[in-house]
Amino acid sequence: MFLFVNTYIMHHHTRIGIIGAGPAGLTLALLLQRSGIPCVILENRSRDYVENRVRAGLLEQNTVDLLRELGAGARLNAEGLEHHGVILSFNGTRIRVPFDELTGGRRITIYGQQEVVKDLIAAVLSKGIDIHFEAEATAIEGIERTQPSIHFTQNGESHTLSCDFVAGCDGFHGISRKTMPASSYREFRHEYPFSWLGILANVAPSSEELIYAYHERGFALHSLRSNAVSRLYIQVDNEDKIEAWPDERIWEELSIRLGTEGWSLQRGSIFEKSITPMRSFMIDNMQHGRLFLAGDAAHIVPPTGGKGLNLAVADIRWLAEALIYFYDTQQNDLLDQYSSNCLRRIWRAQDFSNFMTRLFHKQAEHGSYENLLQKAKFDYIGSSQAQATTIAENYVGLKHI
Repeated sequence: MFLFVNTYIMHHHTRIGIIGAGPAGLTLALLLQRSGIPCVILENRSRDYVENRVRAGLLEQNTVDLLRELGAGARLNAEGLEHHGVILSFNGTRIRVPFDELTGGRRITIYGQQEVVKDLIAAVLSKGIDIHFEAEATAIEGIERTQPSIHFTQNGESHTLSCDFVAGCDGFHGISRKTMPASSYREFRHEYPFSWLGILANVAPSSEELIYAYHERGFALHSLRSNAVSRLYIQVDNEDKIEAWPDERIWEELSIRLGTEGWSLQRGSIFEKSITPMRSFMIDNMQHGRLFLAGDAAHIVPPTGGKGLNLAVADIRWLAEALIYFYDTQQNDLLDQYSSNCLRRIWRAQDFSNFMTRLFHKQAEHGSYENLLQKAKFDYIGSSQAQATTIAENYVGLKHI
């Protein structure tokens, strides 16, 4: 809502100021709009940039259900690839974990995060929600007062957005967490001694389901983005450079690490390569005063468990419920519980992501004590329905945490 303009700064007001137009901020806006709560989204990048930024592509059952509920599921329903299980491999020996059988019909859906963002932006605009692209938040003030404000610049002009609450959905490098008093939270960081080299290739997937593979040469993952585009990863050293990995070397290494008797990896033209360090990060408090953090602003997990986008959406479920309850009752109970409600799921996701990362990555010499412990854990998945169920439940997303 536009209020007034002076010579230098344009002033605006809304109830909820949302910083960041990723899955978290966009989902929050749609949930608030459905309950009649005005909000404004500020995104420092262009619309084209955020709609084409390649990120994760694994959606938990809860995430899929919410996108459909919000009216952003039409393309997802048409193009998303449902997976009813996952294949785990250890030096060529494979185990399949059947999701449907072990979780009462729950599953995952492969659908690129950039496609999710496109669908959410379209839904946001169709409902008349105010979203500003190329609007960089430069400061957040007054979070301990009843009406904080976000200062931002757009088209070379200075603006101030006053609001009742600020939702910081602006990622690890955003301004929101930096605004939290350093004394209000503790940080937890873990850097893994390896990275992922990821590729996108124009080739049909060689498997109908994802393959996680431990190999004595290192980890590999066979994933996909569509029936014509494959997404694959290999473990590399943190010091490795893309230039050291020509296409032929990548395909050869993938074929070795993913290989098993009677199966072959199909090759195609690689159109994207990147190296991503494996790390975990989180803070133990996601709110201060009238500022609330969600998604990567508060936590990062290694992609081995496919939890990043899904954790962000889970945060937003709690935040939206708390804000809606506040405006209905003028009570702060759920707002005060926001961090503790989110952290139960975040710690569970951190543990699962760490488990999957340690199980399938080479961390010690083949045949060593540590390596044989990895093999024992892998074998237990194949012999214990309880262990397989634990993996399936965590992978498709827990219903209630």
